[in-house]
Amino acid sequence: MTIELERGSVARPALSRCISVDPDEFDREFWAQKPLLSRASTLPEGFRDLLTEAAVDELVSERGLRTPFIRMAHEGSVLSPSSYTAPGGFGAEVGDQVSSEKVLAEFAGGATIVLQGLHRTWPPLIDFTRRLVDDLGHPVQVNAYITPASSRGFDPHYDVHDVFVLQIAGEKHWRIHAPVHPDPLRDQPWSDHRAAVAEAATHEPVIDAVFRPGDALYLPRGWIHSAEALGGTSVHLTIGVAAYTRADVVQALIGSLGDIAALRSSLPAGLDFSDPAAMQGVVDETLAALQEAFAGMASGGAGADALAGATDAAPATDAAVTVSKRLASRFASATRPEPVSPLATIDFIAALGPVSTVRWRGSLHAAVSLSPDGETVRIRTASKTVSLPAEAEAAVRQLHEGGDIALSEFAGLDPASAVVVARRLLREGILVPA
Repeated sequence: MTIELERGSVARPALSRCISVDPDEFDREFWAQKPLLSRASTLPEGFRDLLTEAAVDELVSERGLRTPFIRMAHEGSVLSPSSYTAPGGFGAEVGDQVSSEKVLAEFAGGATIVLQGLHRTWPPLIDFTRRLVDDLGHPVQVNAYITPASSRGFDPHYDVHDVFVLQIAGEKHWRIHAPVHPDPLRDQPWSDHRAAVAEAATHEPVIDAVFRPGDALYLPRGWIHSAEALGGTSVHLTIGVAAYTRADVVQALIGSLGDIAALRSSLPAGLDFSDPAAMQGVVDETLAALQEAFAGMASGGAGADALAGATDAAPATDAAVTVSKRLASRFASATRPEPVSPLATIDFIAALGPVSTVRWRGSLHAAVSLSPDGETVRIRTASKTVSLPAEAEAAVRQLHEGGDIALSEFAGLDPASAVVVARRLLREGILVPA
């Protein structure tokens, strides 16, 4: 299923759980612009299906977590891993498994527990994160912050990614201040502006509120924030969104410059790089070649129709084709499709028949196209390219559009051929049992 189909759905259910406004209004008025505080009474449901206090205890005591899936902090300082980890013992000879008794001691002393990468380790969040990625179109990660009563985990700071904060348990007092460095990139951390951040945190907050279970906050990157637990233990999820930027578009374009012959030529021999006057001519010639190359890409060329067939859109320029391919590849590498179940899949394949029902693997982004000779249909994902006879094209495109489809309904294929195609695509992890 394509990103466009997922994002074009009316509900965008994972995103809608986190915001009190319509998703289209969120896109227009809040995304990457300003915070949105949504109270539990304005949201469709709470978040305790995603994480609970009991789940935190299970993760710490029974799941054998290792760094960096856990870290701890106290009054703004990150603790050494040795203060909350220990060797795993016989049969698990690793030196950095979480030690539940050490965690208890540090937590009782006021330290915050940070469970990192829960989108990889906790099943309810694995599925939720995948759906949120579909809704937003940007990579997402999930951490949990568990703070003891009246404790502050981190000093006022900003993040270099957007966040959704979902309050799970307890109460936490949040203070939000306007950015001192709007829209920071990933290599522009808050510590580069430490003094300005500290000074800004002394001013009147934009948001000064106590979060209670079921409340949610959207916070664009760069907005300064700090939080303090009140009363009992506070548990909240921080969902980080690594939004792609126009700087990423520029980098994608720059990454294609090696294809331009005029820019691959060697600089003159004997050039004095330390002399700006000597470099001026080289810079002028390079800029002229760059402008000519980008002008040609923007006006379209031999590859300008490359994406039109796959997206049913108007023909794209070469520049758009270049950026689309590079960012799509990067996005696919940064996100994960729905997990597959190896044992259940093999059993399902063994019993395949006309009434068997399959579907495209959730969040598996792929391009479907005919080979230049028209002999095969190709399915290109981030990790592989799968080729099938051209006779399967209609069925592949039918599956790619989404929905549960019985093998007897595969477009253009007889029952025997449908079984062959389904078996191959199930084994390749393209399809999953419905």
